[in-house]
Amino acid sequence: MDGSATHGAGTNEPGADREPGSPRLVHRKTVLRAALAAAAAIPVALAGGPALARAAAAGGSAPQLTPSCDDGDDPTPEQIEGPYFKPNSPQRTSLLEPGLPGTPLTVTGYVFGRACLPLSGVLLDFWQADDNGAYDNTGFRLRGHQFTDSRGAFTLTTIVPGLYPGRTRHLHVKVQAPGRAVLTTQLYFPNEPRNNTDTIFDPRLLMTVRDAGGGREAAFDFVLDVPQDPGPGPTPPDGTWAVGVGYRAGDRVTYAGRAYVCLQPHTAQPGWEPPKVPALWRAE
Repeated sequence: MDGSATHGAGTNEPGADREPGSPRLVHRKTVLRAALAAAAAIPVALAGGPALARAAAAGGSAPQLTPSCDDGDDPTPEQIEGPYFKPNSPQRTSLLEPGLPGTPLTVTGYVFGRACLPLSGVLLDFWQADDNGAYDNTGFRLRGHQFTDSRGAFTLTTIVPGLYPGRTRHLHVKVQAPGRAVLTTQLYFPNEPRNNTDTIFDPRLLMTVRDAGGGREAAFDFVLDVPQDPGPGPTPPDGTWAVGVGYRAGDRVTYAGRAYVCLQPHTAQPGWEPPKVPALWRAE
C-alpha cells in the first residue's frame, strides 16, 4: 500500500474530471468511497442495497483510510494484539452498560473481500479501554463480538476510549471471515494529538469520525485477504444506465426505454436501477 491520496476523497470522486452528460466508468477502488454526508442522505429505502464505504466526514476532508480492495493493494493492515485481549467475549453489538461514563460512540462499516464484494458472517471481536483508560481484565466490560449481516455490515455501540500512558486513542478488533485467518488490528481517531507520538499508530487505520447528537459517529470498512470472483455485472435492458458508473446530479440516462435525470451524486449499484430508487432518479 503506497498511502497515496487515491485512497481518500478527491479527484476520483464520482463525476470528477468529465463533462456533464458523459458518465465515466468508475474503477472498483472508487466504488468503495462515499462521503458520510452522502451516505446519510440516502433514504432508508436504500438501506438494503449494496454496501458503500464511507471516506469523508461531513464538511471535512477525508483522512487516509485502509486500502480499498483493488488489484495489487494490500488488505487492511495488521497491528499488534496488545496485552489485554480476552477470548470468549459475549456476543453483542452494544458495549454500553448502565452508569458507564464516557462519550457515546457508534462505529459502522462493512467488511469486503479482495473483489470489493461484501462478506457476510464475518466475526468482529472488539475490546477497548474505558473512559479512564483502563481495561477490564476480570470481566467483559467494553468487550464483545458480533457478525456481519447479509450485506457485510456491522454496527458497534460503545464509548470513546480513554487515554493511557504511551498510547493514542484506539479500539482493538479481531476480524475473521468463515474459514479464514484472523486479522488483528486497531482503529484510530483523527486529529488526536497523540497520533504524532504513538509509535504503533498507522494513519491507514483512521476512522472517519464526526460529532452527532451529544456523541460521536465513526465509520470504517475492512478489506480482508479473501479471494472473490466479482462475476459479470448485470446488463440493463436497452438503456444507457450501467452499474459501476459514477453519476452526478443532472446526469441523464435511459433505462428500459424511459429517460431519467440524476438527483444526487452516487455510484450505480445493482438494485439501484432508476425505476427502483426515486430518491436518486426522476423519470422525465
